[in-house]
Amino acid sequence: MTETTTSVAMLEPVEDRGGVAQPLLQVNGLTKHFPVRGGLFAAKRTVRAVDNVSFSVAKGETVGIVGESGCGKSTTARLLMHLMPRDDGDVIYDGMTVGQSLSLRELRRGMQMVFQDSYASLNPRLTIEESIAFGPKVHGMADGAARALARELLGKVGLVPANFANRYPHEISGGQRQRVNIARALALSPRLVILDEAVSALDKSVEAQVLNLLADLKREFGLTYLFISHDLNVVRYISDRVLVMYLGEVVELGPVDQVWDSPAHPYTRALLAAMPSSDPDRRTEKPPISGDPPNPIDPPSGCRFHTRCPFAEPLCANATPKLTALDNMGHEAACYMAIPGSGHSRAPQEETA
Repeated sequence: MTETTTSVAMLEPVEDRGGVAQPLLQVNGLTKHFPVRGGLFAAKRTVRAVDNVSFSVAKGETVGIVGESGCGKSTTARLLMHLMPRDDGDVIYDGMTVGQSLSLRELRRGMQMVFQDSYASLNPRLTIEESIAFGPKVHGMADGAARALARELLGKVGLVPANFANRYPHEISGGQRQRVNIARALALSPRLVILDEAVSALDKSVEAQVLNLLADLKREFGLTYLFISHDLNVVRYISDRVLVMYLGEVVELGPVDQVWDSPAHPYTRALLAAMPSSDPDRRTEKPPISGDPPNPIDPPSGCRFHTRCPFAEPLCANATPKLTALDNMGHEAACYMAIPGSGHSRAPQEETA
């Protein structure tokens, strides 16, 4: 099969307004609490799913988000896409605050999402071609041009248009459906793609193919990724930086190799220690972390990890550690053991002038 040198028209990508130095995405104090229904006289309670989360994503980089199930990863993604209302915080896309200087329609042009469930993400009544062409048509592209674009994007994600364009979602495999979802996300020429457990439901051989596809598409289209996964090996392979969440909060953030080689938070160390090893001499013989995460309805005071941390001291229960820069390389952690002069017995000493 030979490649064609012609290319159909795509929607014009959202203009780069701030240059390389300006983050593509800036999240400040993102918060989402879900009310819990109780009895008539029961006290009002809330699930603190995402609690004052702040981070940035630079143009052209891939940021991975990791953590246990229920830590708030997927809720964060849905808040960024405005699939649910946030309680507090600002989402700034390329210097423009969403909801003020940037409309939701414009945001959806510049930011798209690929979900974990590849089948539920697609309309079972639309063919593959119609699913991919739907978004561009909503944004004003003619039907013929949108269908031609859909077929070109199918080729980009490794699916022969003649074989797949007129099929329905139930007629293709899970890996093929996820490729269709990636093509659909690219149809609006976004600059940022959020991938929420996009490869977790695939077997390892198909997963590797999709990961390589994502790397190729990033280079070709100049994409920026926010990659959410519980698979730490996948996150290390694809990410430039990694953000670790625990019980709705960010506990560590930094370059992926630095976090892997020198994790500063005990929760990050526990996650890395729990990774399976192919070396029989390095088997995990005792659990690196004990107990279940606390109830997000009533999280512990201070550091939320202190109830499971083997190094916890009274300080950890009394005050909440702030995400603090540990060096000038972008490595940050919210742990008193890592913050110089914090008062924890294991904390490094503050440097004197």
